[in-house]
Formats: sequence, C-alpha cells, structure tokens
Amino acid sequence: MKDKAGKIIYIGKAKALRNRVSSYFRSVEKHTEKVYRMVESVYDFEYIVTASEFEALVLECSLIKEYTPKYNILLKDDKGYSYVKISPGPWSRITAEKQRTDDGATYLGPYTSSFVVSQTVDEANKIFSLPTCTRRFPQEFGKGRPCLNFHIKQCMGVCRGRISEEDYAQTLAAAVDFVKSGSTQALDQLRAEMNTAAGNLEFEKAARLRDRIRAIERITERQKVFNTRADNQDIVGFAQVDRLTCAAVLKFRNARLVDKDDYIFTDAGTLQQFRAEFLASYYSTRTDLPKVVSVDGEFDDMEMTERYLTSRAGHKVSLHIPKRSEGYQLVEMARNNAAQRLSHETGRTGREVAALDELARLLGLSAPPTYIEAYDISNIGSDTMVAGMVVFEDARPKKDAYKKFSIKTQFTPDDYACMREVLSRRFQRYFEEQETGRGFGRKPDLILLDGGKGHVGVIRPLLREMGLGDIPVFGMVKDDKHKTRAIAEDGGEIAIHSHRTAFTLVSKIQEEVHRFSIAYSRSKHKATAFELALTQVPGIGEKRARELFRHFKTVKAMKAASMEELAQAPAMTEKTAAALYRHLHEDEAPEGNLQLTPDKI
Repeated sequence: MKDKAGKIIYIGKAKALRNRVSSYFRSVEKHTEKVYRMVESVYDFEYIVTASEFEALVLECSLIKEYTPKYNILLKDDKGYSYVKISPGPWSRITAEKQRTDDGATYLGPYTSSFVVSQTVDEANKIFSLPTCTRRFPQEFGKGRPCLNFHIKQCMGVCRGRISEEDYAQTLAAAVDFVKSGSTQALDQLRAEMNTAAGNLEFEKAARLRDRIRAIERITERQKVFNTRADNQDIVGFAQVDRLTCAAVLKFRNARLVDKDDYIFTDAGTLQQFRAEFLASYYSTRTDLPKVVSVDGEFDDMEMTERYLTSRAGHKVSLHIPKRSEGYQLVEMARNNAAQRLSHETGRTGREVAALDELARLLGLSAPPTYIEAYDISNIGSDTMVAGMVVFEDARPKKDAYKKFSIKTQFTPDDYACMREVLSRRFQRYFEEQETGRGFGRKPDLILLDGGKGHVGVIRPLLREMGLGDIPVFGMVKDDKHKTRAIAEDGGEIAIHSHRTAFTLVSKIQEEVHRFSIAYSRSKHKATAFELALTQVPGIGEKRARELFRHFKTVKAMKAASMEELAQAPAMTEKTAAALYRHLHEDEAPEGNLQLTPDKI
C-alpha cells in the first residue's frame, strides 16, 4: 500500500487479495487507531503473485526489512552497548552504565546485552555486600543509621565507618574479578583465600569468604536448576494493556539465561494475529536462531512460520507452546517480563498488568479487560432488597463509579429476577448516556456477577436482547467459606486457583462488591427501621416519613436540623416539626449541672 507520494506505507500477504484489501474499507469504526490512520493514507496498491503461501511469507519479510513501511511492525533495537563501571577510588562503586564518559573511572566492555550487564552487576554487589546507596564516603561516615540493605545482610555497612580502606579495596577487587572471570574462577580463588585465612587463624576473614562462596553457589545453583531443559531456546511472551502490546524474548544458551529483548507496540490488534507477525519480523534480522522457540499461545500460520524460521536458521527450528511443568514456568516468566515493561509505560504495577492479561487468557477474551463491572444482590427480607455495582479500572477500584440499586419491581427474594432488573436498568441508562462515555455511558469490557452459572444464564440472554451480546459475562463462584472458588460460564465452571494473579484479582473484586452491597443493604434496613419509628410521631404517617428521608437523605442530617429546618421540609407543619424535633432529641442526656432559672422555679 502506498501514499500519495508513492511511498510504501504497508506490506502484507493474503490468500485472497480481494477479501484482504476490502476488509480494510468495511466496518471502519471497528478498526484500531493504527489501521484507521493507515486506511486514511492509502492512495494506491501494488501486488506480486507468488506460487505458495510460504513464498509469500518469505517475500513479505524481505520487503518489510528492505522498505521498513510505517504501518508494519518495526523492531527498533535501541539497546546499544552497555558497560560495567568501577568509579574512582578510594571507595569505588560498581554500576551498570549505558555510556562511557571521561570521568576517571574504569570501564569494562562494551557489552551488547544491557540485561546481562545489569544482572551481573547486581549479583556482584549482593555477593560481596558492596554499597549501592547514594551516600558519599568518607564524608558521610557515621552520619545516620545504616539502611535496610545492611540489616538484611546485602551491604557491609561502609557508612558506619568501621571498615578500613584496605579491606574495602580487597573486597572490591574480588568483586571485579568475579565480573571479569565469572563464578567458576571466582569460587576457586575464594576457596583458596578462605583456606589460607583459616590456616593463619584469621577466622573472621575466613567466615566472610565462606559467606561469599555460599552466595555465589546459591545464585549459580538457582540459575542451573531453573533452566536445566532450556538448553538452546528462546521463550517469547506477550502482554497487552489498552492500546499497548509488549513482546518479551528470553534467550537461553547452554542452559543459562543470557539475554532479554522487549519491544512495545501500539494498536497491535489481537495476539492471535500478532504473534506470527512478530516472530517473522523479529527473526528476519537474527542470525543466532535457536533450535526451539517457545511461545505463550497459538497463532495463525504456525506451521508456515516454523518453516520460515527453519529456512532462516539453516537448521530445524521447532515452535512449541508449553502447557505444563518447567516450560510453562518459563513462558510465564517471559509474560511477567512483558507485563513489567508495560507497567513502566503505563504507570501500573507489573502484578496488575499480569493479572488482567492472565484473566483475559483464562476467559478467552480478545484483549485484557480494562474496565470491569461487578454486581451482587443483597437483601434482609423483602423490604430491603438491593444491589451493588463496583468498578475496577486497570485492576484498581474506581470508587467514584460505584452505584447502588434499590430493587423496584421485585417484591419477593429472587436473586435471578433482581439481577435481571438491575442489569436491565443499568444498560437502559447506557443507551441514554453513551455519548458522554462516562459513568453509565461507558460500556464495560467485562461483567462479573456474584453467583454461579444460573446468574450467567439469566444475564447473557438479556444483553443479547438489548444488542449488547458482545460484552463478556461470567459469574464468581464461592465455596462454603464464602471465598472465591471458580469462575462460572453459561455451561460450567473455570477453575482459577492455579492462576495466581488472576485468582487474586477476582477474589478482590468479589470481596469488594459483596462488602459494598452488604453495607448498602444494612444502611437501608436501618433507615427503614427508623422510618417506621417516625410513624410513631403525631402527624407523621408512612408517606410523610418517606418524604422526610428523601429531603434529608440521612438520619444524621435529620437530627442535625433545627426545628425551623424541619418545618420547611415538604408536607411538614410547625406543630409536626416540633413533635419530630422532640422525638429526635428525647434520648439526649443533659450535660453539666442543672441551672434553675426563675421561670423554672
């Protein structure tokens, strides 16, 4: 596709060219912002016919690489080189840096992987208990208490001023050797030093060296155990939030995690389509293709993509979707890395991003649900049947969007009928206010009902009747202890205990909607009881009692009103207001000493 100037702005492949091209100009309102802008810019087309789908894929990748069209996936690798910096002495620090400057420091590198550099520097500082704070030495010796790192044994506490410059220099030199030579040579050297110190009866020094050896062994062992089967493999995971998609690639070579790449895309569409596009684009520029590429889900043209990767690598490349055990854990690790990167872009926590992403996959949603509404029915007898609606936006409670419903058409306790009434009223308001895009005028990405498949079976047909069948509806099922047990579908249940982040989010939503509806039910029951008590006041019947509550809203406001303010309420007289005032304050005990005035004698 070309713009008016003849510049190529998009390259794609299609089995049926007519269907693919015309799809861009139908249902334009359903396009993402990216596709909409592309369609606006298209002025001309050019096409090449190939002998097979596989040839089309190869040609597509090579043309994208050559022309880098604006609306195709462009993997901008802006990592550059990284360095390990040893700042000038005497109290040097080890840090990871993006650039090398003329500041008198010693630099190791350059290295192509910033991930490996930062990981190595972090390990060296932890193993050798080097300070990573911003304090300046020796200027700040003894000024203030040591930070948390000292108390959790991740820093030797240089700030206390009790470590000699010579001892610190020796420790730093050992840490630099560890960075340069790796764990194996560092262990051999430290063991020799420990044995020498023990032979010289320098037991404190030997103990410090022993602790460093154990720290290196723990880190090395943790890496080896976790990645034993990922010998020569890439793990690819994706996460989505709003219009952003992140792809994270973890690279394992010789059973060790050696590098990580991540990329952010806007308006990438569904992951079902995006995975194939990303893999083809990512590996079209790589020369070190692994034997196995594990992906976090299925996608279109998986077999053809595998053929393409094999042709690029010169050896067999297998695409794999792990379902259990260690492989699944590694895929989750990649997803979490993608979620963490998105959290930096969106201002949310990595856990929140991961929870929404996992919930979408669990429920089969096309995208993570940004705006979730949850409903619960609560009643204390037929007089106080109510419902509560809570809203979670970006996995966080949005309390200004919470709504309370009093049941109006149902006079006997029936959760299904009450839920139908509430949802019907809610979406009638949606049609009235949808132009505002706020409050009831906003359509949720997901509806959760406090109940089982029966509730879902009632509400899904209702939404279809109202033309809103595209809104996903699920139930939140409780166990005997009123804790979240599963998510209900129309025809069964989905177990969620093994999906930790999604389970935590759903449990939080269920507890919040239950709390909110119960609180409203109790307050309404209390108000109803007080309303009945008001009918005992001379001149106030049921109708006038209801009018008083509509006017003052709360019991507290009614009690705080003066006699004149009570008299000004609808349908009130001065005589009735005086009687009501005495009734509201008759239980108040007099304070202080009783002062007798002449008119009371």
